[in-house]
Formats: sequence, C-alpha cells, structure tokens
Amino acid sequence: MIEFQSVSYAFDDVPVLEDVSLTVDDGEFVLLAGANGSGKTTLLRHCNGLLTPDAGAVLVNGTPVADDLVGARSSVGMVFQHPRDQFVAATVGADVAFGPENLGLERDAIDRRVTEALEAVNMAGRGDERIDALSGGEQSRVAIAGALAMNPTHLVLDEPFTGLDDPSRRSVLDRLEALSTDGTGILLSTHDLRDVLELADRVVGMADGRIVVDDDPARALEALSDLAVRVPDVDT
Repeated sequence: MIEFQSVSYAFDDVPVLEDVSLTVDDGEFVLLAGANGSGKTTLLRHCNGLLTPDAGAVLVNGTPVADDLVGARSSVGMVFQHPRDQFVAATVGADVAFGPENLGLERDAIDRRVTEALEAVNMAGRGDERIDALSGGEQSRVAIAGALAMNPTHLVLDEPFTGLDDPSRRSVLDRLEALSTDGTGILLSTHDLRDVLELADRVVGMADGRIVVDDDPARALEALSDLAVRVPDVDT
C-alpha cells in the first residue's frame, strides 16, 4: 500500500502540492489524471524518496519512506516519462540488473530477476542489445523491466505513453494489464485517458496541486471535463 498523508510541497516557496491525501491499495490500478503542471509528477516522486514532503508523510507498506529508503525503492518501481532519464547502462541486461545489484544480491539471484523481468515485458533474450538502438516502445518496456527486477509491490509510471506510436503504446498497455492481473499495484499519471481508462479501478484527478476527483472510472469521467485531460468518447 502507498499512502500520502496530507502531503504539501513547494519549489522555491511556490506551492506545488497542497494537503494531498491518497491511498493506493495493493493490486489496485489507479490513474492519476491532470493537465501538465497539476502536480502529478511531483506527487509521484514522493513515492520512493526522490522528493521529501515539506509537510505530511508518505508511507509504503506502512513504513514512512524517509525511514526506509531502500525498502521504499524496492517496493515501489518507478518509470519516468522519458525512459532515457533513468537508464544507467548501455545494454538492456546491464541496465535491468542495476537495481538488484545495488540491493547486494548474489549473482544467481540477480540473473534470475533480470531474466524474469525481461520475459515479463516480452524482451527475453535481448539482454546484450544496446538501449540506444531500441525503439521508443522497446525502451519503455526495458524501463518497466528495470522496475520489475526490484520485485516491487507497486509500479508507478509517469506519462508512460509520451512519444510512443500505436504499436508501442499497445505493447506497453498489454504489459501493464498483465501485471495488474497478476496483482501488481499500479499508479499511472496521464493527461490522456483514452487508451488506459478501461484498465483502471479508480481515477484520481489533480488540479493546482490538489486532488479534486477520486472516483470509479465511470463516475470520474464527467468530473474530469474541466481538468484539460483527454477522455474517451462517451459512446465508446
């Protein structure tokens, strides 16, 4: 479980998050919707200690993130909007292995996690390929594999479909659907709900650093109309 308890945060004294409270249960698929600048990315970066709240607290599986950064970063896999921003190695396998290596695992355990993570995103057998030679969709899948190699209870994704063509987007969606079905909790931020709404258990809408919508997908759609997000046509 990820819990945001009255979280507030400011950049250079400019409020970005104001008294945000939100719970993401184990196995739940939650969409975090809002226009650019609404506070989505800032909120997500509190999940594993990339940012620390000015007020309030963030808990992962009942433990404050600040009290156990390693535990939070193992339990919450983070996938950034631009996968290149998180790659630390030149090849697929080396990058996916980076997180488990930093946990101090034995080599056999690391290799097993890398193999399983790449299989989960349909990239099995491609560990020696260079990341810079991959398509955008393939890079997104490698980024997800890197997060999965940490064996997280939750996967947090920030605008994961940015710049992807239709086949790449569908490939990532298929992986997320499978992970959700297998019990991984997912928190995904987006300003375009058209492809992913059908996968969601809840939709949380943000505006000006606050949560203004928190409901099941069907009821949330009407309330999202004023948030500058793209939603499916009502007749689809």
